[in-house]
Amino acid sequence: MARKSAPDDLLAPLTLAVGQEELLLDRAVAQVVAAAKAADPDTDVRDLPPGGLQPGSLAELTTPSLFAERKVIVVRAAQDLSADSVKEVKAYIEAPAEEVIVVLVHAGGAKGKGLLDAGRKAGGREVACPKLAKASERLAFVKGEFRTLGRSATPEACQTLLDALGSDLRELAAACNQLTSDVEGTIDETVVARYYSGRAEATGFEVADLAVTGRAAEALERLRWALAVGQPPTGITYALASGVRSIGRLASAGRNMRPGDLARELGMPPWKVDRVRQQMRGWTGDGVATALTAIAQADAAVKGGSDDPAYALERAVVAVARASRAGSRPAY
Repeated sequence: MARKSAPDDLLAPLTLAVGQEELLLDRAVAQVVAAAKAADPDTDVRDLPPGGLQPGSLAELTTPSLFAERKVIVVRAAQDLSADSVKEVKAYIEAPAEEVIVVLVHAGGAKGKGLLDAGRKAGGREVACPKLAKASERLAFVKGEFRTLGRSATPEACQTLLDALGSDLRELAAACNQLTSDVEGTIDETVVARYYSGRAEATGFEVADLAVTGRAAEALERLRWALAVGQPPTGITYALASGVRSIGRLASAGRNMRPGDLARELGMPPWKVDRVRQQMRGWTGDGVATALTAIAQADAAVKGGSDDPAYALERAVVAVARASRAGSRPAY
């Protein structure tokens, strides 16, 4: 298998699903399995859990059956394979069996990199499944879900859905599917708020929006409601940090940039740039630093460093609200 497989060749002898975003990894595997079953409904699928590929077992798994049906062998957590198993996989992918598809699910990074490099050298088809750590990446994911489902959704609707549900891609994907199934026409912000009113009205991002504009009392009220309806504390600290960082990034951007160029530079939609610009009033560079320190302390507390994470969050909200009134000049 020396020739590199085409990216769209789902029946390639080897597929490398590389990254740490579980939903994307599962989708990469599911696409291969679906294509194999479409080509041969009797395809034998062996989805091995982490640690499921033991030394000596690969030869048995890839041996053609008496009925010559297609096989799909999925190896999860390939970066954790033992040295003996890695040696066997490397030898196999140099001379793969007919009608057998191997999918290596690999986290990427330094661990197990030798196996990943061998798969690439052998011409394996690679699917990138990186962790979507940035809000802009998750927003792009939501927009892409609606496009894939053949529906139109406004930028405000996509942002509202992201604000309501947070960073769980499975939940976001399920929500996009539900909205497209239940709603006719363009999906807008009003529709999303109606479907997720219990959550969209009490999200970490709404807490953050109130805090960064100095409305401490309202922010604390929303914080308590968000916690009461099950919003994760880590999502709230993320939202607070995102809000403050957005202010710092916008304030340090070039003043003479055109709105469109500024939006592209910051990775924000134009409407969000306008909203952050309004939130910047009263912030200073020292205020941004103070707020981020308080949020970092709260984040450590909610991740196990405190017996009372709710109190730690309240302190952070108050600190952010006070920092927003630290001065009348924009933060630099």
